[in-house]
Amino acid sequence: MIARPLAALLVALLALTALPRDTPSQSAQAPDAGAQRVAQRVQMGVLVRPDTVTVGEHFQLLVRVRAPRGAQISFPPGPDSGLTVEAVNPRELRVSPDSTFTEQTAVYTLVAWDTGWQTSHLGDLVVTTADGDRRIAIGGDSVHVSSVLPADSALRVPKPARDILLAGRPWWHWLLAGLAALALAVLLFWWWRRRRKRVRPGASANAYETAVREFERIASLGLIEAGEPGRYVALNTDAARDYLAARIGRAARRSLTSTELLASVAGRADVDVRSLAPLLAESDLIKFARRPVAPVRARELGGAARGVVDGVETAVKAEEERAARREAEGEGARAGTGRAA
Repeated sequence: MIARPLAALLVALLALTALPRDTPSQSAQAPDAGAQRVAQRVQMGVLVRPDTVTVGEHFQLLVRVRAPRGAQISFPPGPDSGLTVEAVNPRELRVSPDSTFTEQTAVYTLVAWDTGWQTSHLGDLVVTTADGDRRIAIGGDSVHVSSVLPADSALRVPKPARDILLAGRPWWHWLLAGLAALALAVLLFWWWRRRRKRVRPGASANAYETAVREFERIASLGLIEAGEPGRYVALNTDAARDYLAARIGRAARRSLTSTELLASVAGRADVDVRSLAPLLAESDLIKFARRPVAPVRARELGGAARGVVDGVETAVKAEEERAARREAEGEGARAGTGRAA
């Protein structure tokens, strides 16, 4: 009776052991196999020289890696600042000329600030091949740091770390700011003086002579021959505007736009608006809209600017002569009336 249950139990155990076990798929095994192949073909060596230093003495840590040809090796930049071991210079990379392997050596120049065995804590390097990436921890990067103090000072107590000092602005920053402010003040004063300057009508007896000299100077520059007809027109128009501002005063001041100038002198008998309006309109297009102008047309506009000046000067002088004649006639009449009385 007892043999039957025991036989049934044995049959169940045999059935369970006969079931197939779960095995990882080929896709899951492929990365492990690729990583193993990379691990077998990558070699790394670490050298510390000298292996014993004093506090503050420079030493070098050399990490040499040999990998299959075409592999990419990414070394860590160096230890973090603030640790007991710090980098003195940037990492130096040396590449071997061997064409059968990819061999590189990273040279770290370090310094240690505490005694005993100190580790550089570089971290991991990464080797990238066709089989994938592999991270390799850098070990053996420790150096023994001996104290420079005598033996009886081994029980030293280090001073606490100092607070971070905030660097102030250099003094020459303030000097440059002061010079810039002074230059701006001088520029604003010059602009204000130019805006405030006003010339009374007829007060500048040499306005016409100044304009003539300016026209001759512009002609001597040879701008049209040099391929700058637009500048030739702009300078001649400005010379005419300067003459009008000096000869007839506020009605033609230089701060007015071309439209405002034409509206201001529209009722004057000494300014030919029909000649001035097209000159200003075309000159504005050339100066502000970059409108191209032919050399022949540029000469015509320069002559038109000179014609405006000549016309205004003739009209102003004629009016001055008439005023002087009326004044002389009035004085003669008053003198005749006095003699008759």
